[in-house]
Amino acid sequence: MINQLFSLSLHSYNLLMMDNKKATLELGTKPVGHLLWQYALPAIIAMTASSLYNIIDRIFIGQIVGPDAIAGLAITFPFMNLSGAFGAAVGVGASTAISVKLGQKDYSSAQHLLGNTVTLNVIIGIMLTIVCITFLDPILRFFGASDVTIPYARDFMEIILIGNVVTHMYFGMNALLRAASKPRMAMLATIFTVVMNILLDVVFILWWGWGIRGAALATMISQTLAMCWQFSIFANKNQMLHFKRGIYKLRTHLVKTIISIGISPFLMNVCACIVVIFVNNQLYHYGGDMAVGAYGISNAVATVFVMFVIGLNQGMQPIAGYNYGAQQLTRLMRVVRLAIIAATCIMSIGWLVAMFMPSLIARAFTTDAKLINQAIVAIRFNLIVFPIIGFQMVTTNFFQCIGKVKISIFLSLSRQMLLLLPLLGILPIFIGLDGVWLALPSSDFLSALLAFTVMTIFMRKFKKQIIAQEQSQNETK
Repeated sequence: MINQLFSLSLHSYNLLMMDNKKATLELGTKPVGHLLWQYALPAIIAMTASSLYNIIDRIFIGQIVGPDAIAGLAITFPFMNLSGAFGAAVGVGASTAISVKLGQKDYSSAQHLLGNTVTLNVIIGIMLTIVCITFLDPILRFFGASDVTIPYARDFMEIILIGNVVTHMYFGMNALLRAASKPRMAMLATIFTVVMNILLDVVFILWWGWGIRGAALATMISQTLAMCWQFSIFANKNQMLHFKRGIYKLRTHLVKTIISIGISPFLMNVCACIVVIFVNNQLYHYGGDMAVGAYGISNAVATVFVMFVIGLNQGMQPIAGYNYGAQQLTRLMRVVRLAIIAATCIMSIGWLVAMFMPSLIARAFTTDAKLINQAIVAIRFNLIVFPIIGFQMVTTNFFQCIGKVKISIFLSLSRQMLLLLPLLGILPIFIGLDGVWLALPSSDFLSALLAFTVMTIFMRKFKKQIIAQEQSQNETK
């Protein structure tokens, strides 16, 4: 009887391992359009849900706590970007590396990348928490907080920073779930977080009156519960990628691989942090706290559509990484084209919403007339060139997926540092507050034009490689 049970369990294990490997191998065999839909849809749903609960947080805070709290929350954007920068350096770097290793059939390295991701998230999360909490008030002042907004920003960030390790781990594990051919589980983890966050917002903010601290606490509790579920998935020894002894010790070559790939999204988020600091300070200088609050509202709206494209990029990542690792360049180019078309359609919808419904959106966040008027202007300026932003985002992510880190970094820096910061410094001198708003779409347009030029050059190179591959195959036949 024991032998029968052992044989049955071994058979079940082998079947499951075969299913896991089959799901991974399908990245190189299934029709690309079907794969992109299969992987991107769960990621899009998850990222959109994530952005929606951030919006709901702001609606609760704006309607119940007040317009000053909305401005205080906007001050925390750089903090969130900074935390996201470190999380992306590990999560995105590791997930991309795992996708490539799976494409190369190097399952042992993929397993150790999983363990090293956990260790790095713990170390970086703790270090960032200690530094930021120690210097919290000076940092918030530097980010643009005033005497009115700093209490709200401090109340929010104290709780968020205490749970920083959880946030890093939660986003990192979600990225690894997608790389392990489990996009639906990554989606479910995010949806669970969103639903739980909204329910806790109702309890903590609406019923118990905990204000902005309640919003932060709701975020941390929901992420902690989702992280526990993610851990339970990777703790299952029947999974191809799973937790086990011997994979957590940092290996220099794996850490270098993770960081070398993750450096691109890391710098993107750090640049976003610097830009938001500069924007907040310029807005406060030329328009006061209400202008900062208006930017927070416009960012919340823009984030919904940006998250759609980020979800699309996350769906594209394992497909592009696998096929690049397997040198199936025709499939690689096709998935990029489809992603660009989809991203352009998504951002065009965002443009329509911003141009024709800005008042309705602003009133959802606040009843303050001054803030509503400022938010209408901010929304229109911030989203006016959205139809071409999707292309820029997909292109930047594509070069990251195939390990062309320097190009990805350059395209990201060109938008945020090389173009936007100078415009933010120059335009307001001549046209005041409108110059701050105008700098945002101007840099977006110029960076999209640059991305188009770089992408065109590389597509020509890939086409030449594809022709060479086809000729080689014909000669072999």
